[in-house]
Amino acid sequence: MKKVWILLVVAAGLLMAQEECRYRVKDIGVEWKAFKTPMKVGVSGTFGTIKLSAKPDKSVDGLLEGAKAVIETSSVDSKNKGRDAKLVKFFFKTQGVDTITAEIKKVDDKIAEVDITMNGVTRTVPMKLEREEDGKVEAEGVIDLADFDMLPSLQSINKACYDLHKGKTWQDVEIEFELQVVEKCK
Repeated sequence: MKKVWILLVVAAGLLMAQEECRYRVKDIGVEWKAFKTPMKVGVSGTFGTIKLSAKPDKSVDGLLEGAKAVIETSSVDSKNKGRDAKLVKFFFKTQGVDTITAEIKKVDDKIAEVDITMNGVTRTVPMKLEREEDGKVEAEGVIDLADFDMLPSLQSINKACYDLHKGKTWQDVEIEFELQVVEKCK
């Protein structure tokens, strides 16, 4: 009986000595690619101000589910200050869109279902999901501005940039997010 007791004490000590590890988000990036001209020329950019909330979890998927980002539209960055000013004034401000939110609702092997809210409208967008060994998580998808009642903004930016866009601004926008995930143990 004494041997069993000693084994239980040793096993309990080993369990208590094990580190508890949790995944956390170290960094986030959001990219977009919109299209102009009848030839569908892409214009890419990011946002400089993104507030992320994600609860640390024992798994990467657990960390992702429920993660929420709030993006300030005035921080749009296409690497062209003149274009950025037009995007804020003639696209986002036209309908008073100051923020865009994205919340990951469900994750499976290769798809993340992300609820995106823009202009007071929420739509679930399926995004192709990839996890890399270095802790990078990437997701890619496409939104249709009509789904968010953003066609008045699209018409406004098309009018403001009519000559540059050769009269055509497309309503589909490619979106991507990238998270750098790290594992921390106590």
